[in-house]
Amino acid sequence: MDYRKLGPSGTVVTAYCLGTMTFGAEADEAASHKLLNDYFAWGGNFIDTADVYSAGKSEEIIGRWLKARPTEARQAIVATKGRFPMGNGPNDIGLSRRHLGQALDDSLRRLGLEQIDLYQMHAWDALTPIEETLRFLDDAVSSGKIGYYGFSNYVGWHIAKASEIAKARGYTRPVTLQPQYNLLVRDIELEIVAACQDAGMGLLPWSPLGGGWLTGKYKRDEMPTGATRLGENPNRGGESYAPRNAMERTWAIIAAVEEIAKAHGVSMAQVALTWTAAQPAITSVILGARTPEQLADNLGAMKLKLSDEDMAKLNEVSAPQPFDYPYGKGGINQRHRKIEGGR
Repeated sequence: MDYRKLGPSGTVVTAYCLGTMTFGAEADEAASHKLLNDYFAWGGNFIDTADVYSAGKSEEIIGRWLKARPTEARQAIVATKGRFPMGNGPNDIGLSRRHLGQALDDSLRRLGLEQIDLYQMHAWDALTPIEETLRFLDDAVSSGKIGYYGFSNYVGWHIAKASEIAKARGYTRPVTLQPQYNLLVRDIELEIVAACQDAGMGLLPWSPLGGGWLTGKYKRDEMPTGATRLGENPNRGGESYAPRNAMERTWAIIAAVEEIAKAHGVSMAQVALTWTAAQPAITSVILGARTPEQLADNLGAMKLKLSDEDMAKLNEVSAPQPFDYPYGKGGINQRHRKIEGGR
């Protein structure tokens, strides 16, 4: 297993992280524990969850596994998140000191931990002053309840503002951002990646397989059916079938991934994961496997080495397609200059 630093920190995590959104929902406790056992047997050490996953059940399942496996628990780096509703009251949501204080204590209890290694803000909260959130997080680090903190689903100006305020106030600074990122969804490269690099933060991409699209399981103009995420709900979130099926870019990317996978004798998932893990600022890629077989295939990406030609082909076919200004060629050209000057 490839090891990398958790952002700018001194803590070391494996390049592939076990995501646990399915725990307590699509995977019962026995199946979830099997995934944890297999992941750690492969050499993994990084678990990502959230209080909102299965309304706290994911954290509880992980907590019972950690208690039963003290050797693995000693090596485990545990990340969770707070922000989304855990009740019906007006203060049961958000990034206020009040809600985060309760959410953090509840996560510690469910996980059976004295300290959470990485506590992440699950989304931006426009109602709470960022200073209030950052001061709470600094206090949580000082009290020993969390080791580090990070963000999830923030955009560029959120990252820049939070990082600079923390720096100016002398608060502990964020170490990671957890964004959606894969060959189909590369928009974070337009500004978010640069904001993280400027702030010294590492990236923890979620949905590296594009909700299953990059595994080759979905076919053009054939509505998904059966026991897959889109088979169960074709209109599921941003990965819904109809909009992506209608885009020529989707099928060009899938074709390129399939061609490279066949050339290497590996699965399409391994090609997509290897590409993601090789991108700038990536700390660890979050795997969302639902079965031991999927997990084993995903972790096989550790052994895959893509050539420069493979990477160039994937980069070209999946390149973001923004309007020209300010994120297209014209804007990019204006943000750079030759050191020797001239036109």
